[in-house]
Amino acid sequence: MRMLVFAAFSVFLLGFESTPVLFAQPKAAAATKITTPKEQFGSNLGDDYFLATYTQLGDYWQKLAKESDRMKLVEIGKSEEGRPQWMAVVTTPENHKKLGRYKEIARKLALAEGLSDEEAKKLAAEGKAVVWIDGGLHASEVLGAQQLMETLYTFLSRTDPETMRILDSTIILFVQANPDGQEMVTTSYMSQKDPTKRVYVPTRLYQKYIGHDNNRDFYMSTQAETVNMNRQLYHEWFPQIMYNHHQTGPLGTVLFVPPFRDPASYWFDPLVMIGIDQVGSAIQSRFLVEGKPGATSRGGSSYSVWYNGGLRTTTDFHNMIGILTETIGNPTPMEIPFVPERQISSEILRSPVSPQKWHFRQSIEYSLTANYAVLDLASRTKDQLLFNMYRMGRNSIDRGSKDNWTITPSKMAKVEELVAKDRAAEGTGRGGSGAALTGPPSLNADAADVFGRGQRGVDLKYWAMLHTPEARDPRGFILPANQPDFLTATKFVNTLIKTGITIHRATADFTVAGKSYPAGSYVVKAAQAFRPHLMDLFEPQDHPNDFAYPGGPPRPPYDNAGWTLTYQMAVKFDRILDDFSGPFEKIEGFAKVPIGGVKGSGAGYLLSHRVNDSFVAVNRLLKAGEEVYWLKKPVNSGMTAGEYGTMFIPSKASTKAILDKLATDKGLTFEAVSAKPDVEMIKLKPVRIGLWDEVGGSMPSGWTRWIFEQFEFPYEVVYPPTLDAGDLRGKFDVLIFVTGGIPDGQRGGFGEGGGGRGSSGPLPEEWQPRAGRVSVDKTVPQLRKFLETGGAILTVGTSTSLARQLGLPVYDALVERTATGTERHLPREKFYVPGSVMRVAVDNSSPLAWGMEKDADVFFNNSPVFKLGPDSQLKKIAPVAWFDSPKSLRSGWAWGQQYLDGGVAVAEASVGEGKLFLFGPEVTNRAQPHGTFKLFFNAIYYGAAGK
Repeated sequence: MRMLVFAAFSVFLLGFESTPVLFAQPKAAAATKITTPKEQFGSNLGDDYFLATYTQLGDYWQKLAKESDRMKLVEIGKSEEGRPQWMAVVTTPENHKKLGRYKEIARKLALAEGLSDEEAKKLAAEGKAVVWIDGGLHASEVLGAQQLMETLYTFLSRTDPETMRILDSTIILFVQANPDGQEMVTTSYMSQKDPTKRVYVPTRLYQKYIGHDNNRDFYMSTQAETVNMNRQLYHEWFPQIMYNHHQTGPLGTVLFVPPFRDPASYWFDPLVMIGIDQVGSAIQSRFLVEGKPGATSRGGSSYSVWYNGGLRTTTDFHNMIGILTETIGNPTPMEIPFVPERQISSEILRSPVSPQKWHFRQSIEYSLTANYAVLDLASRTKDQLLFNMYRMGRNSIDRGSKDNWTITPSKMAKVEELVAKDRAAEGTGRGGSGAALTGPPSLNADAADVFGRGQRGVDLKYWAMLHTPEARDPRGFILPANQPDFLTATKFVNTLIKTGITIHRATADFTVAGKSYPAGSYVVKAAQAFRPHLMDLFEPQDHPNDFAYPGGPPRPPYDNAGWTLTYQMAVKFDRILDDFSGPFEKIEGFAKVPIGGVKGSGAGYLLSHRVNDSFVAVNRLLKAGEEVYWLKKPVNSGMTAGEYGTMFIPSKASTKAILDKLATDKGLTFEAVSAKPDVEMIKLKPVRIGLWDEVGGSMPSGWTRWIFEQFEFPYEVVYPPTLDAGDLRGKFDVLIFVTGGIPDGQRGGFGEGGGGRGSSGPLPEEWQPRAGRVSVDKTVPQLRKFLETGGAILTVGTSTSLARQLGLPVYDALVERTATGTERHLPREKFYVPGSVMRVAVDNSSPLAWGMEKDADVFFNNSPVFKLGPDSQLKKIAPVAWFDSPKSLRSGWAWGQQYLDGGVAVAEASVGEGKLFLFGPEVTNRAQPHGTFKLFFNAIYYGAAGK
């Protein structure tokens, strides 16, 4: 979804505009007086140059809740900035009296446990369809929050037959998805007294930490608003339809409406996709009936249903019909431009819209139409919606309870390749027909029934290849309690619980498939209603090759192509293919932090470097004035035997109390030693961290702030003017530049350069001292001086271009030589890796990689890959992680991945007295890759040590 920047802009058009077609619904008088938006705000919602703030929304909704017996106002939690997050529950007064019963029916049908089809049908007949309608997630897309208020008022005030039927048969959940963002954006827009000069001026992220990425957090659940909404979706209400409002519509149209383009996740129950198509068809039909043209779908935009993690997409993985629309609109009147290809009716655009001046109220009316279309469908088909959700849950349980095979694109591609080879070898244009089957007997019989025994032109061996016993979906997963970082495994488990996945814990030691597991291990059974979601987070994504045309460039996916969370978090688990049981108990609430402790007493304590939360201990101890060391050589005994970088904490009178609290809070285990280890050590010191950001806000920087706060790192946000002013060593020990921080004027470097968001209006006075961009001519010389005088700089993603700007022998590894003899970065037709999980080899004897294993999964998003020059060793530049295989893809899509083989992913360089760290992959991406956090955290203390 594109960010909408409010500006009064014009486009030269054909010199005419259309009269808007307004929503044609009868507006009968309400039985009781309901305050109108005009009475509340002094303006109608959708009036030119007017936006209501979140404070005004809250005041209005509280008033409406007192005026109407159709509405119950619920605070679902606090936002990251502490505002109440409101949800309005709307239905008839009679339904409100039995709200608990309807919620229970929705839960039972969604979880599909212990019900027969007949019982489910009875519950469906008794229940009410639950429909979620939200707005405001992306705060600069202001239509969402404004239409939400208008729609709520409409359903409280109208008494026409359709509205009353909808209220009687449905329960509507109206949710504002980003309270802080609405307050910030609308306040900025309305601050200009002259309405014609109103414009949104972005100063920081409109969600405290992650801005626009708040729609990428819904399987990870890091932010307060995400947690609040996921609780309602997957623990409280279980809506059958969720409607996520966004902006802006594709150029030359009014809005995007489902159906979505391919690919779709192969984990979905087919009923999800059919349901999306039905809802999309209902919306489009209503637009046509009401004379509202301009709705495009499918390939009319980039939206698909492959990615998990968005507010609407995560619901699809929970057997809910999750949709979005993307609609144009701006309180400052705008223009629909003339786009020739958008003026021809086609399967993706049945009714083109004429170029015209467009007012915000028209967008409000389109939103009302779409909302009514969704709710009308839910009202008319509520029994079917409720039963279908049960059916999908039951299907998921059945698939997880028996042998099941999921066919993915790469599996089919291998079979198709073999078919082509066989046909070429035979010279008959078909496969052979007499090969023996190799799959399970039951599947062989099924395949024969389908294709006909002995039928020429079909060889069942190909079917069998896709259904070998080892290719089955797992019946479940076991996360052993004795893995090196079980605390991170616990965080992973709680992430699943937040999204409605059932987790069990072993109450005693047990054995499955000949392997012993300790008590406390986590068990995740696949036989549960939300199986698509759990499988998607455990198993690798297998994105199909998707090209604009044969031989053409890849079509970028809507978001990431691969994200397997177990890989990103480096969680150890076993896939169990057969049914299994054991001494398991269901975890109620969240998994508790495993019990840590302080073992013994002595001259000091050892702490494992393999545990991410050990860095919490380091930060607390140094803050308290304690000493912390890293051992350069492994110790020979105890819990950290053989580990590089074991942490040693000398014992003082104040030490044990701090360690006891860490053991309780974080589950860390400390082991006492009788004497200080007789090995060389690195003494850590408190670090002064400067984290780059810029006016408008950087999402990677915001995510890093959030991570630092979780692991208790002290930091200061640094803006370009401070960097340009110099004297950086007097202020900081470590500077951090995430993707977008360092500009790069050429793609032949390591990325597409600086990010950030330009201002579209006058910057508020308090933000002016922070304005500006990092530059090669002013900032880089100061960074060089900082390094040469002993500072450390961490660069991630595109910001690794700093190495080239400093003149280091670090080059782009992904290049080819052209016919003219020049080098160029590999074109997309040859190499393209959108957000995916890749495997790299790691030198874990380097302090930068202490605590890591010898290989690691990294998140790669067309990231920089380095080639070190022949003089790199002489100049003290060393690789720390590199691609050591022509096939390094673990999850996602990697076209031309063979070009990565031998390329360096992570390197460190000495520059004068300081250190420069280069992280090509996104080692902190969206706070998900806990498995590479140690690289980032190590660099902070290793880079600052001894300076």
